Amino acid sequence: MSLKVYLLRHGETVYSRTGGYCGDLDPDLTPEGELMAKGFAENYHSLPWNAVYASPKKRTIATAKPLCDKLGMEMQLREGLKEIAYGKWEGETVDFVKKNYSDDYLRWLTEPAWNPPTGGETSVQIANRAMPVITEIQQKYSTGNVLVVSHKATIRIILCSLLGIDLGSYRNRINVLAASVSVIKFDARGLLLEVLGDRYHLPEDLRSFEGT
Repeated sequence: MSLKVYLLRHGETVYSRTGGYCGDLDPDLTPEGELMAKGFAENYHSLPWNAVYASPKKRTIATAKPLCDKLGMEMQLREGLKEIAYGKWEGETVDFVKKNYSDDYLRWLTEPAWNPPTGGETSVQIANRAMPVITEIQQKYSTGNVLVVSHKATIRIILCSLLGIDLGSYRNRINVLAASVSVIKFDARGLLLEVLGDRYHLPEDLRSFEGT
């Protein structure tokens, strides 16, 4: 008997296309992002789901909604699943940040575990708010399937925390594309990464979209 936690990144937003920093910002999904959410629901609704957890951002709620609608299940919103706060970098491009916050940018690239974006969060801070949600799920459900809809950095940091990977390396060790799903199995032997960044639930024309 095992518990499987499905970590689903939200579908495409305009910032996924442009590469601008988007953490606390709250954009909607693009039409393509909505199709990504529907693609997940169509392919995964037949699993016996125990619960759906989501970040309280419009893009994650909209990604979880098609599945919840099919299941007649209410999603559980958790602040701990929100994306990294980028502080003064929110909405800006990489080139703008390099030019205007060059020292902070270099420190963040070198060691994001302890160096945040200007006025933002470190990966240690993100782990400290996100991992209690995973612990809550493990305590509530010893078996079955639970969906967690979150964001790129947050999912990578959760995976690093679970797998014992240095939090300062999360940007260089794991990638999760828009609307990709990763699966962690918990059983008597511990945990196992069963799936990383799968996107075969997406319509074929959307699978090649990488985004940021």
